[in-house]
Amino acid sequence: MFDQKSQHSTDLTSPENVQKGQQVYDRMVSGECKDVTAELKAAYVHTGDRKSN
Repeated sequence: MFDQKSQHSTDLTSPENVQKGQQVYDRMVSGECKDVTAELKAAYVHTGDRKSN
């Protein structure tokens, strides 16, 4: 029913992620951000899922 690959949990309350969100918000409020969805996806995709080689 749901695509399992697209479902992952990101802790949006971690200090690192709060800062990322704040940066996107600041760009949005200042008018610099043209595509909020794209910037949020870029900021949060794979957060915490990075693997060390």
